[in-house]
Amino acid sequence: MKVVVAMMKHETNTFSPLATDLARFEAWGLHRGPAVIDAYATTAMPIGAYIRLCQARGAEIVSPVAAEAMPGGIVTREAYETLAGLIVDAVAAGCDAVLLDLHGAMVAEHEADGEGELLRRLREVAPDVPIAATCDLHCNLTQIMIENCDALIGYKTYPHVDMAQVGDQVARILFDKIDGKTWPVMNWTSVPLLAQTLAMGTDDEPMKGLIARARAMEAEGLLAATVFGGFPMADVPHAGLSTVTIANRNPAEAAAASEELAAMAWARRDDFLYRHVPIADALDHALAAGAQGGPVILLDHADNCGSGGTQDVMGVIGAVIDRGLTDVAVGAVWDPVAVKEMAAAGVDATVTLALGGRTPMPSVGLGGEPLILTGKVKALTDGRFVVRGPMYTGVTVDMGPTAVFSVGDGRVEIVVTSHHHEPWDLGVFTSVGIVPEAKRFLLLKSRIHYRAGFAGLARATITLDGYGVTTSDNTQLSYMDLRRPIFPLDRVNTP
Repeated sequence: MKVVVAMMKHETNTFSPLATDLARFEAWGLHRGPAVIDAYATTAMPIGAYIRLCQARGAEIVSPVAAEAMPGGIVTREAYETLAGLIVDAVAAGCDAVLLDLHGAMVAEHEADGEGELLRRLREVAPDVPIAATCDLHCNLTQIMIENCDALIGYKTYPHVDMAQVGDQVARILFDKIDGKTWPVMNWTSVPLLAQTLAMGTDDEPMKGLIARARAMEAEGLLAATVFGGFPMADVPHAGLSTVTIANRNPAEAAAASEELAAMAWARRDDFLYRHVPIADALDHALAAGAQGGPVILLDHADNCGSGGTQDVMGVIGAVIDRGLTDVAVGAVWDPVAVKEMAAAGVDATVTLALGGRTPMPSVGLGGEPLILTGKVKALTDGRFVVRGPMYTGVTVDMGPTAVFSVGDGRVEIVVTSHHHEPWDLGVFTSVGIVPEAKRFLLLKSRIHYRAGFAGLARATITLDGYGVTTSDNTQLSYMDLRRPIFPLDRVNTP
C-alpha cells in the first residue's frame, strides 16, 4: 500500500496585516520528502499519528510536504499553489490512500476556501482514492470539503491536546474502509452563529457540554462526531459554527446526530459571546488576586498571534506597567528590530527602545504605537526549544533570535522575539531563563491555548481587553463577504 501523507495548515485572519507567504511557512515549519518523517514521526500531531499507523501497516509513505505557518493574514497565491501543487502532484502520481493534516480556515488570495479547493483538486486527479483529513476545532467547514473526502474529523479539545488521537481515529476509519470493515458516510450541518473564540474553551460551557455529547455519540457507535466552533476573524461566506458526523453505512444516523449537535449549539448561542470588562476594572481584580500570590495569568487576547495578531500591540503592556504591577513576565512581544538593537548592545547593557508598535492595522483603523522603555538586556538566545507540554508535544519551536528586556528595575521582564509565537508552552519562558512558577504575574498574548502549558500554574486568570486584529468583539470588524444574517451581528431567531 502506498499512502500520501501531507500537512498544509494555516488559520487565516483576513483582517490581519501580516502576509502569509512561503517565508512565513518556512519560519514555523516547512519540510519536504523524507524530512517530513524525520520532523514529525514522534510528535503528537495528526501527521505523526498518520506516519506511525502507516509504518505499523507496512505501508509505503509518500510525504511531499508538511507545512504550517503561524496564523496571520491571507495566504499568497504563490505559497498556496506551491504547497497545494506538491500534494496534488504526489497523489496524481499514484497512491492507494491520502491522509491530510489540515486546519480548515485557510484563505488564499485567489481561494476563499483553501482546504476545499485542495480537496477538490485531489478528487479530480484521483476520483477513486480514499481521502481522510483532520481539521482544527476552528475550521470553517464547507460543502466542498465534505464532498471531496471520505472522512473528516476535528479536534475535540481547545487547547488542542488531542491532535494525535483524532489523527489516529480518522486514519483508522479510512483504513477500515479500505479493508472492507466499514463504509463511512458523513453529514454536516452549518449554524448561522459567529461564535467568539474566547467562548470556545472545551473545559468551559457551552463547548464542554457539546463535546461531551459528541463523545457519547461515538461511545454509542458513531464512527466520529465533531463540533467545529469556527474561526470568526475570517471575512468569508462560510465562517461560523458547524457540526460533522460519520456513521457506518447509515446516512440517517449521521444526519440525526449532526443536526442534534447543531441544535444544541444554537440553543446555547448567547453563551458563545464574550462579555467585556473595562481594563481598569480587570487590573483591580489582578492586583487583588496577585496579593494572594502567583502566578496570576493576564491575557492580552486582542493581540494573539495564534489568531493572526501582530503581537506588537503595546496597549495592555503599557497599562500593566502604568498600574504598577510588579514581578511580571511578558510572553511575548514580536519585534525583530528591537532584538537586533539589544543583541548589538549585549547582555547587561542598559538601552532605551521604541518597543513594538511596528505594524499598522488598517482593517481596525489603528496605526503602530510603540512604547518607549528604558531597561536592561537580561538575556539573548536563538529562540529555539522543544515543546514538552501536551500541545504540539515534541515539536521544535523557533521564535527566532530572542531577548529578555527587563524594565522598571526588574519589575517587568519582556520576552521579545523575531518570529511570531503564541505562548502555549512553558518553554517560551524557560528557554530564556525565566522561571514562570516564580512570577507573580504572567502576561500572555493568548486566548485559550495558554492553558496547555500554564493552566496548572495559575492562581487566577484574568482577561485584559486591549485592542488589535484578534479583538474578542466581532462588532469591531468590518465584514463584507460573510454570509448574512448571522448571530450575533444580526437578529436571527431560527437556525
